[in-house]
Amino acid sequence: MRRWMIAGVLAALCVAGPAWLALSPWSASPRSAQPPPLRVLLIPADGGTESGTLADYRPIFDAIARSTSLRFDLKVAQSYGGVVEAMCNNAADIAFVGSVTYLQAQKRGCAELLAVAVKGGRSVYYSGLFVRADSPVRSIGDLRGRRVAFGDVNSTSAFIFPVAMFLDAGIDPVRDLSAVRMTGTHANSLAALINGEVDAAALSFDSYDKAVRADVPGARDLRVIARSEPIPYPPLIANMRLDPALRNRLRGAFEQINHTAGVTPEMIRGYGGARVDGYVGHVPADHFDPATRKMAQVTPALKDEMLRKAAERPTR
Repeated sequence: MRRWMIAGVLAALCVAGPAWLALSPWSASPRSAQPPPLRVLLIPADGGTESGTLADYRPIFDAIARSTSLRFDLKVAQSYGGVVEAMCNNAADIAFVGSVTYLQAQKRGCAELLAVAVKGGRSVYYSGLFVRADSPVRSIGDLRGRRVAFGDVNSTSAFIFPVAMFLDAGIDPVRDLSAVRMTGTHANSLAALINGEVDAAALSFDSYDKAVRADVPGARDLRVIARSEPIPYPPLIANMRLDPALRNRLRGAFEQINHTAGVTPEMIRGYGGARVDGYVGHVPADHFDPATRKMAQVTPALKDEMLRKAAERPTR
């Protein structure tokens, strides 16, 4: 079994300990005054800390709670694969994931789309390759023989799309890079770059913008040398075992959230805690096709090779 699959299973078990695994909104005790909260699991996409990731998504779930009277228990996974395993093992009811993670769960019949944030009339975001401002690197081609940091192996914008960018530029990330660093999160990749541990880092612009807003030391002293094509925005997904009526109720609440009494614009948040215009619960069938194409391009064999390279002693 491949290492990222093993890591995903272990992460799911670590995150959703026995008590949380036992909870189920469709099996509440008849003596309970109200059903237990819906279990929400978030990929560790941003912030670098659990509290930072929770702070990003508490506002929108507080808004949904206000409009539905439902309760939510938010937790952060240790890996992207861990979220898929939690959804498929009935350890989570709702999840915030990347496009690739959603497609992985959907393929296994574990989840369906719940809602996607919209900003400026679009539901897309971008990934980039960043270097320090004083770096001699000016283009992706200049990264041959250099060290590059990537996030989680299942991250859409910190791994899948950036690796595809290298491939499209004719660069083999295993043979042509001197070192591959797998950091697990966007924030860790950013820190590795700022600290001079790597020559470039792959991360989303949302993550980078959040670091700039938070005045992370060194974040403003970076340059972008390559920008991805539009990436389908990270969606919220629902466990297929949730009652269909409840799924529809939640989807409707997200779609109407910007028209709900008592919900302020500051509560309508998306990836990285950024404000968004609202949410849609239905998207065109081909909306996630770009992610599907990149998943096919970044094969399991290539993932394995990059993980092996990342385990090697780094060189300059």
